[in-house]
Amino acid sequence: MSLKTRRLAASEAEHSGSGPPSSGMGDWSLGLGTLGEEALRKLAAMLDNPKCGWRQLAAALTEKPQFRYSEKQLIGCSLQVLSSTGSPSRSLLAMLADHACPLGFLLHCLKKIEHHSAVQYLSVTVMEQIRITVQPESQFVQEGKSVILKCRAAGPTGLTYQWFKGKAEVPGGSGPELVLCPFAAALQGHYICRVSQAEHFVFSQWARVSSCSASMGIICNFSSVRDLCIIGQPQSVAASEGESLHLECTVEGNPAPEYQWYHNKDPLPQAVDSHLKIPCVTTADRGQYSCRVYNRYQEVWSDEVYVSVGSSACPVRQRRHFYATDKVALLIGNMNYQHHRQLKAPMADVHELTNLLRQLDFKVVSLLDLSWQEMHSAVTEFLLLLDRGVYGLLYFAGHGYENYGNSFMVPIDAPASYTSEHCLWVQDVLQRMQERQTGLNVFLLDMCRKRNLNDDVIPQPGPLKVTANIVFGYATCVDAEAYEMNKDDLSNGIFMSFLKRRLLEDEKVTVMLDKVAEDMGRCDITRGRQALELRSNLSERRALTDRVQASSCPAATSARNLQWAIAHVLPESRCLQFDCGVRVQLGFAAEFSNIMVVYSRILRRPSHVVACTAQLSDFSEGVDVDLKLTNRESPRDAGSWLLAADNSAELSLYTRFTALQKVKKELSFTVCLQYQYDSMDEQVQERLTVSVGKPLVAKLNLSEACLPCHASTASSFDSQIFGPAGSGCSPEPLHCCPPSAYSQGPASACWAPHVKPVNCADAACPGSANMPEETFSPEFELLQTQALQAPSAACKSVQPSGSHLEDLPIQSGKQNFHSF
Repeated sequence: MSLKTRRLAASEAEHSGSGPPSSGMGDWSLGLGTLGEEALRKLAAMLDNPKCGWRQLAAALTEKPQFRYSEKQLIGCSLQVLSSTGSPSRSLLAMLADHACPLGFLLHCLKKIEHHSAVQYLSVTVMEQIRITVQPESQFVQEGKSVILKCRAAGPTGLTYQWFKGKAEVPGGSGPELVLCPFAAALQGHYICRVSQAEHFVFSQWARVSSCSASMGIICNFSSVRDLCIIGQPQSVAASEGESLHLECTVEGNPAPEYQWYHNKDPLPQAVDSHLKIPCVTTADRGQYSCRVYNRYQEVWSDEVYVSVGSSACPVRQRRHFYATDKVALLIGNMNYQHHRQLKAPMADVHELTNLLRQLDFKVVSLLDLSWQEMHSAVTEFLLLLDRGVYGLLYFAGHGYENYGNSFMVPIDAPASYTSEHCLWVQDVLQRMQERQTGLNVFLLDMCRKRNLNDDVIPQPGPLKVTANIVFGYATCVDAEAYEMNKDDLSNGIFMSFLKRRLLEDEKVTVMLDKVAEDMGRCDITRGRQALELRSNLSERRALTDRVQASSCPAATSARNLQWAIAHVLPESRCLQFDCGVRVQLGFAAEFSNIMVVYSRILRRPSHVVACTAQLSDFSEGVDVDLKLTNRESPRDAGSWLLAADNSAELSLYTRFTALQKVKKELSFTVCLQYQYDSMDEQVQERLTVSVGKPLVAKLNLSEACLPCHASTASSFDSQIFGPAGSGCSPEPLHCCPPSAYSQGPASACWAPHVKPVNCADAACPGSANMPEETFSPEFELLQTQALQAPSAACKSVQPSGSHLEDLPIQSGKQNFHSF
């Protein structure tokens, strides 16, 4: 065995202090959420101290962009001390678990802050943890054949296995392998394996088994096989002799990938893992390194990187860092068209992108199914959040077209033969964004770019400024269509399926989108059908991961925070006390900026009441609620595929409110309590009326056209926010509608200057876009003062789509291409 081979072999059995232990000492690639509640509680108790605790851990976590939490989120953690059972550390760990923080990275950060007791506890806990080493894989099987699902686990002795089909135990499925022979159509479904030891257990990933014939072709294969995609490339390194070398290649794909590292084009015999570790490098180790990743279906190669060692090693040049004064994103997904084919993917795509951008500190406004007026108003409100140095991102998923280099987004109320008059002109939005002196303008357009033969108008945009900060990412090429997969259930469109794998990478925006284009080009399902097109004049290395650095005008930043918060206020959870002694809780969750889910839950039931339910009814006029889907036992049954139910709580009933942008009056409904006494056979009813004001974007009146605000009103509001003229911060009025160079309809709605703080008793917000300036309330003045003093804590507002996708299988369905 050569010296290099011996060093590589030793690196597999020896733990380097700079990273997690090797796989023989626990699976450190698992997410933090795999730890039990008891382990998380003990870890949080260790971190609840001011000298070396959760705040120091939060600072260390910023090493990776997806775990950089805003000051507002950290303040939310610190406020947990106000509760008798609250823990700031537990709140931070919950956020990390939500974002799938690897246990290895958490251990690395704990070592970085030198919290030795937490490091020791986490190491012991992970070593004793049950971990899945071989996951079952989805398969297509012909009837009459046999199929074997395999699950292997490591951990303490005495592990037991139990297979499930859906929620039902599989008879005889009590081993690491499940054999289905002969396979029949009745055996189709989703399978999962539970591995347990005493009271501890873990579940494998879901595996879908479906019948398949040879004639199904590539569409059939695409559902079971996920293309290999390198989501983390190795990086060039400069090292000195005697130092350790660590290269990593992170890959997603199904079936599970295998690895082979190469040094100067020669394979390294023992380097067959995603990590390459050489504990003590010499000059013989310098040169080119790359990694071949493969499975039974395909192979991909990593980037070639150079490792310099010894005297020839030169310092790695530090790149210049850019900062945004803020980050704002408007995401629009149009699905339910009135005169055109309806789409399915935009809801999942907007939700996915919302969660990713939130990790990058974007203020996200996510809206579904907008009309022409609502799209124009939404863009106007979006523009008001932009200012000098702000990163602005506009994403649209829906029907669209392109004529003579001009792109148009189609609203849901567009007529059958629509023209540019009925659509939103993208280039006009760009021109208006430039007027705000933004630091970066990004457009991601997931729509078709076919020619519209009904439209022979060639719009003439005004002159664009030379700002060198514009990026267009088109889901498809000119005169081509963009596709979604026609499945029975929720799924991403093709563009978002590839974009979500790359979006969090710390790369220049154009480099990141180039990688997305390359990934799409390697996929058989998209090759020849859809190819991403990138257009850009971006001259600086600006990335979506750039950090936010406050501008020199804190008043403008505070006003922007306040404006955004006004449209993202949820009603506070409340308890209703009925005469019979039953107490009911009402809770609220934002699925999108214009979609809210309300749940009712019985908190207290006296012993003489044997059964009771609390249902919502008698909804106020103008509220968009599907009565067939009200008061359901799960969010999914209520029409929400994206919110996860709280399984630990008592039975809750869920009702979904959509199209909140159309709500013109305060939203109200009746809570009807039906119950039965133990001494009576008849049911009794009690009713209470509840008003929750105008939640989320309902305050903006996006569906209504309004005239531009008068200068007197604007100056009054601006003087309260920015101070008198000549104070050094005097941007243009933030709540007035800027004129559109193209808008052929009436002016869009203005920001409502009147808002009630969300920590009041009823959380009602009786604001109106046309309310006179003299009606400013004392509460609003308090909210302004808070925004100026502490912008991040000015309002208790919510980011929509903050919940988790349910960990449930997607039911199989026939897949076809549908274009936007």
